[in-house]
Amino acid sequence: MSYTIEQLTLGQRAHFEKTISESDIQMFCGISGDINPVHVSQIAGENSIFGSRVAHGILVSGLTSAVLGMQLPGPGTIYLGQELKFTAPVYIGDTIRAEVEVIEINKDKNIVKLATRSINQNEKVVIHGVATVMPPKHS
Repeated sequence: MSYTIEQLTLGQRAHFEKTISESDIQMFCGISGDINPVHVSQIAGENSIFGSRVAHGILVSGLTSAVLGMQLPGPGTIYLGQELKFTAPVYIGDTIRAEVEVIEINKDKNIVKLATRSINQNEKVVIHGVATVMPPKHS
């Protein structure tokens, strides 16, 4: 289901959850070309400020896109922009819950802003920000 701007309300929420795997990181390395040793080498990860290998921040932030494009507002949504702040590392095996909440609706321009948060299995916020989207015209 998709939500048009008329169907959206302030405070409306949705989420998507995924456990970050070794294969997720390897595939993202291939797609993005980012093979920074902190993502692919256990030794480099252990010698970093993180103490172990970490997932790419943009890979993790991509989970927000799944919520916006599939749930709220849903299929047909155009993702216009995203402000992000990375606040904690994500390790292989972490389960991340990407949450969105409608915080601003501009019906004249068909633009919606949503607060975005990615939270790990320990309830620690690892990324937060604001997404700007254009919801679909028809549900």
